[in-house]
Amino acid sequence: MNAPWWKNVRSWFMQHWKTIRKVLSIAFAAAILILISMAVVKIDWNEVLSAIRGLPASSLWLAALITASSYLVYSTYDLLGRWYTEHDLPWWKCMATGFISYAFTMNMGAPVGGLGLRLRLYTKHGLEPGVIMRIVGFSVTTNWIGYTLLAGVLFALGVVELPASWKLDNGPLRIIGLLMVGAAIAYLGLCKFSRTRSSTIFGHTIELPSIGMAFIQIGLAVLNWMLIGAVIYILLQQNIPYFIVLATFLLSAIAGALAHIPGGIGVLESVFVALLSGSMARPEILGGLLVFRAIYYLGPLMLAGTWYLGTEAKMGRFNRHANCSSKSSRSVP
Repeated sequence: MNAPWWKNVRSWFMQHWKTIRKVLSIAFAAAILILISMAVVKIDWNEVLSAIRGLPASSLWLAALITASSYLVYSTYDLLGRWYTEHDLPWWKCMATGFISYAFTMNMGAPVGGLGLRLRLYTKHGLEPGVIMRIVGFSVTTNWIGYTLLAGVLFALGVVELPASWKLDNGPLRIIGLLMVGAAIAYLGLCKFSRTRSSTIFGHTIELPSIGMAFIQIGLAVLNWMLIGAVIYILLQQNIPYFIVLATFLLSAIAGALAHIPGGIGVLESVFVALLSGSMARPEILGGLLVFRAIYYLGPLMLAGTWYLGTEAKMGRFNRHANCSSKSSRSVP
């Protein structure tokens, strides 16, 4: 009797896996180059240069320094994921993976950066898919549980005033803020008091972190969101109070996520203009946000893209060398 069709397919894949993997690697690298090019051409560089010329050099350097600090903080999410999953990759490889994935996530969305690149890089480093998915889930949880607490506090305090034309006024927003704070506190409560420490979802084991790790998660994420807000605050030349800028950015972040627009292109600018145009001229807001995109989004993307392609090339040379060494050792009588 003939073997089931799926066994034939599996056998074919196993026989041709080296060739398939090589083709997929080339295709993935090419896709990354195309995505970088697409992100670059979306920006009107004439407007960026004009906005930069209107800003003091000290503001640009300070914004770049805060941006570097933000990416450093985010990279520690993967370092914390190393602690959480107890894998043995060197700390610098974890942070490098976190940096590269964050830069691509900010510009192209979570499927490319948060998931795709982490799977690619961690697999190359030898981690199992189950471990990688736990790292991804842990990083996503870290980022959004910190957002939930910080945004919830600012919304509940009524820091941001919504325009009258919006369907959601400030009363419901404050209630939403309180619910968000409650959700963050509930997460901490689960980590502290839950007797069920793990569960299986879609074949993956999810474990609650310790309460100490949960506090570190929230602390790092809150710090990162506040640093991003500080970059915008500096580039708006400190004409609007910091916490108003931060609350506006947090509102635009969730709007961009709900709209499924990578980088929140158009959403970020629309929310800032709608909420803050009464406090600052619209051209100055848009100019500051264009510079923010150049410094916080595109600058790190160029660095991460170069780093990623260099990593791919280095890993390719290492694999070829390992294959040659293996063949040589087998040929020795």
